[in-house]
Amino acid sequence: MEPGAEEQSPVSPAGGVPDAAVSVGDLEAFARERLTEHTWSYVAGGAADEISLGWNDGAWRELRLAPRVLVDVSHIDTAVRLLGRELPHPILVAPTAAHRQYHPESEPATRRGAAAAESLAVMSTLGSTSVVDLGRAADAPWWYQLYVQSDRDFTTALVESAVDAGAEALVLTVDTPLLGARDRDRRSGGHTVDGMQPPALAGAPPSVVVPPDPRPHERAYNPHLDPSLTWETLEWLVDLSPIPVLPKGVTRPDDAQRCVDAGAAGVIVSNHGARNLDTVMPTAQALPGVVHAIDGAVPVVVDGGIRRGTDVAKALILGADAVLIGRPAVWGLTVAGAEGVQWVIETLWTELAMAMGLLGAPTVDDLSVDLIWPH
Repeated sequence: MEPGAEEQSPVSPAGGVPDAAVSVGDLEAFARERLTEHTWSYVAGGAADEISLGWNDGAWRELRLAPRVLVDVSHIDTAVRLLGRELPHPILVAPTAAHRQYHPESEPATRRGAAAAESLAVMSTLGSTSVVDLGRAADAPWWYQLYVQSDRDFTTALVESAVDAGAEALVLTVDTPLLGARDRDRRSGGHTVDGMQPPALAGAPPSVVVPPDPRPHERAYNPHLDPSLTWETLEWLVDLSPIPVLPKGVTRPDDAQRCVDAGAAGVIVSNHGARNLDTVMPTAQALPGVVHAIDGAVPVVVDGGIRRGTDVAKALILGADAVLIGRPAVWGLTVAGAEGVQWVIETLWTELAMAMGLLGAPTVDDLSVDLIWPH
């Protein structure tokens, strides 16, 4: 999630994870009860008619599994290696904006929950928490998501702050040069709420100066987004950054290969949670082409519609090295703060281990493409 989040407190204080919740999807209804209509529209909504929003979830479900039998699965190993770091599982937290609107402890609670679940969290430029406080929130690995600003000196300082705070990689959002048609947001009161100012962007000159009375086509722009991003911008950031850079928002194989050529340390297959361009392909369908184009040169991470451990397994079968979860982490944060985020990740981790055992794949390396039917 990106520009346009309302920074407000939940309607009711978060408690523990309800006993009635047994799957990640169960938390969605509990989160809905705790948020205002406007905030819920922002969390749940997609672009325009929300066709791609449905496709994201549905594409994982439509993939059919073909399990092996008579395999010793007495020990299941879900561990992966990502950018030189060993992780006990491949389930990471995606960058989403303004966590204070979901829980008063905001991003630090998200980081603590991810750390407790032995995960890695990606924190957003548009979060409610300063970069320094993000670094202090938990003793665990984290990455920083970056919206490059038109003022490159400001962006340079932001990168330096993230590195100094301990971020181990930069996630460059490349699929959001301007806003999409957020119809659900507009019906509930608009994209933004007066007073929403991410601490990380305090003092940043606007990337685009939108006139007070914009003409219709000018309403697509947001001052936090730089519509002039190009491949040269990615190359500039790779040269600038002392830590790895991963472009997020890639769906085309040719773009993925060009990211590698520009020096990217990894590629994140994403359609921004189907929040920008409607009828864009679901990430489960985009993933195989990107994996084929990159051919192991750098890690591939995927997000969009991951709701079950079987979805995680399918992503790994199709060649992803890890997955990112966005809305589910927000549901957990809303319902139970850090405990809720931890519960969401651990539930998916448990389901992944179950799926691997039942597929006859005791390790991540055993999740080969022949486990998808038809082969």
